[in-house]
Amino acid sequence: MKTRFILINTSHAGNVGGTARAMKVMGFSDLVLVAPRWANVLNREETIQRASGALDVLKNARVVDTLNEALDGIAHVCATAMTPRDFGPPTLTPRDHFAALTSPAAQTGGQRPESVAFLFGSERFGMQNEDVYRCHACLSIPTDPNFGSLNLAAAVQLIAYDWREALGGFAVQPATQQPRLADAAEVAGMLGHWEQALAEIGFLDPQAPKKLMPRLNQMFNRAQLSPEEIHILRGVAKAMQQAAAGPK
Repeated sequence: MKTRFILINTSHAGNVGGTARAMKVMGFSDLVLVAPRWANVLNREETIQRASGALDVLKNARVVDTLNEALDGIAHVCATAMTPRDFGPPTLTPRDHFAALTSPAAQTGGQRPESVAFLFGSERFGMQNEDVYRCHACLSIPTDPNFGSLNLAAAVQLIAYDWREALGGFAVQPATQQPRLADAAEVAGMLGHWEQALAEIGFLDPQAPKKLMPRLNQMFNRAQLSPEEIHILRGVAKAMQQAAAGPK
């Protein structure tokens, strides 16, 4: 779904850079600024530094004079506000509204919009009432009622994350590869080594072994050992044997 983030009357250049970064990490790139404090805000040093590499988002961002221009081509508009208003669109949590927008029922019923925009007001004043009234929904991020003030770029990050999740999200990339599991022969060899070592230290009676080794076998099977772990356990068995033999 086409997605646009719109910042209205932004006063801090760093928040523009932070917004670009928040958008890029969630896979969004359409950024529009409405009458920001700085005409050259996209090229300011603080903006570029806070973007932390999201320079393509800044490069493609647009600066316009009016909200009408920013909303061109957008079907569904969401305001953002810390507190609900007495009049205007319904105030909803982002996740509840996003779930409704992307539900199968919305798709089959023809109510799923082809494009959506998220509006964020000035750091000092928030969104103007007349801008909120133009929106289909007003999103309020659930925060501590005693301290609900969010940094602008942080609010963008939260909305961008929840919206990306509603659209399907990104798969988590594992930091490391899954280790190869030891095969049955490697486990059996380690268990044989342990059986010898346990007998040498007097923990296992070969004449009355009971079910010690089968239980250890089951325990190690549940552990799903890697070859490296098998090597460690055989080292432990070797150390037990050396301790049982005593000093040379």
